[in-house]
Amino acid sequence: MSILQDPVHYPNPAYEANQGVGMTSQRTRNRLVERLIFLGITDPDVLNAVRVTPRHLFLDEAMASRAYEDTALPIGYSQTISQPWVVAKMTSWLNAKGSLNRVLDIGTGSGYQAAILALLAQQVYTIERIEPLLIRAEQVLKKLELENVMFSLADGYWGLPSYAPFDGILSAASPERVPEELFDQLVENGRLVMPIGSEEQLLYGYVKTSTGYTEECLGEVMFVPMLKGIES
Repeated sequence: MSILQDPVHYPNPAYEANQGVGMTSQRTRNRLVERLIFLGITDPDVLNAVRVTPRHLFLDEAMASRAYEDTALPIGYSQTISQPWVVAKMTSWLNAKGSLNRVLDIGTGSGYQAAILALLAQQVYTIERIEPLLIRAEQVLKKLELENVMFSLADGYWGLPSYAPFDGILSAASPERVPEELFDQLVENGRLVMPIGSEEQLLYGYVKTSTGYTEECLGEVMFVPMLKGIES
């Protein structure tokens, strides 16, 4: 595939300095991208973001050797870093119209999803309800010198109204139904992608219209539930 034949252009020197060796090397990331292409991911900007982003930095050192497996992995506090294919699928759907300006990322977790979005959008606002996770994610993104991400300790059900409207909203936690507050925080034609359900979950993409919204089912997934409140 052409994206793997092209030289790697890192977003800044911090990315090149943290590309890793062995099981965390660029070669291993390239194999992950090959798998994503095989699974139907075609957005070159998303594939490139996955190709250059050092996922191993978002995991504990003991888990680093598994960073480029296409699977969700634990990050503590009963949370996970999302499966790369799911990250790529959600991001591709959000980026389908291109020209993302302001994006809201619900459920910062490890910070990996926010880092991928930061390479595609002008500004990313990411919110997390578990303060230690938020602090750790902020440290990793600072290490990568990503300056277009703003972190907030907040309840995902309410979004981030003080910074709305957003071109896109992505949630890495699953409610029983979409909080109306999130639709209110989208621009017209803005996109929202999130899992819905508890034990059985489906990933949905929504587009806000002048009279409501359209929805598209993107397949079966499994995310942590969306919970209310803040944990410090």
